[in-house]
Amino acid sequence: MAWVETVSNGFKARHESNDQEGAVEVLGVLDSARTRLEGVFARPVEGDITVVIHASMFALSLAQPYLPLARRATAPSGRRYLVGWFTRSELHVLSPAALRRRASSVQGSKEMLKLAPAALYAHLTIGANNPDLPPPFTPASFRQQLRWGWLAHGAAQYFSGQIDHVRPAIARRLRDGSAPRFPPAMRDAPLLGGSVFDLLVSEQGKRAAISLATLPLAAGGSDAALSKAFSGRSLGDTEGVWRAHLSRLASQ
Repeated sequence: MAWVETVSNGFKARHESNDQEGAVEVLGVLDSARTRLEGVFARPVEGDITVVIHASMFALSLAQPYLPLARRATAPSGRRYLVGWFTRSELHVLSPAALRRRASSVQGSKEMLKLAPAALYAHLTIGANNPDLPPPFTPASFRQQLRWGWLAHGAAQYFSGQIDHVRPAIARRLRDGSAPRFPPAMRDAPLLGGSVFDLLVSEQGKRAAISLATLPLAAGGSDAALSKAFSGRSLGDTEGVWRAHLSRLASQ
């Protein structure tokens, strides 16, 4: 199948020639995401962005070899939503048709996957505003991405709007697995990371969530970052509030 390009509003989509409709859909999601994120973060993503749309997970994994490694570190409940990867100038994502096939029967799954290109663009925006997070990807920055997965994936999930659709998937995760760690380990970060930001916004406002997403990551680790974000509250107390928040999300 021949590959073609479709250009729209500063984005260029590379896709199979029979998937023009899917390319237009992805470009629309990205354009909305850019508008939303440029109103939130101080530094926009610079330069034109190419989005490469893949028809299968196999093709996507071949094109972006860090993705299979990240999926291997993630629990199956969150692995379903790791459907793309990003570099400084490119986003790689499954086609809308492949995303729909990948969705589970859980309410909200299709909506979360439809927003996968938006979440990838959110990752790119957060990286532009936080020099301690990729891109670019190197072995060292990839380890940083895994170590701080709850922050990277959580911020992308929250600011892309995926958080609005994740509640039923959280409910299934809490029913089917052992109690998650706090903050969520990489196994749970793509699914549960956004709940940390959702709680933070409910208590401290969106400005606190932006600060958490863009803070330097080296000093003090996750404990220090969370203590600062939640106005000095102890990690144990914040964990208790977070677990109650997860239960509320799951019951809605």
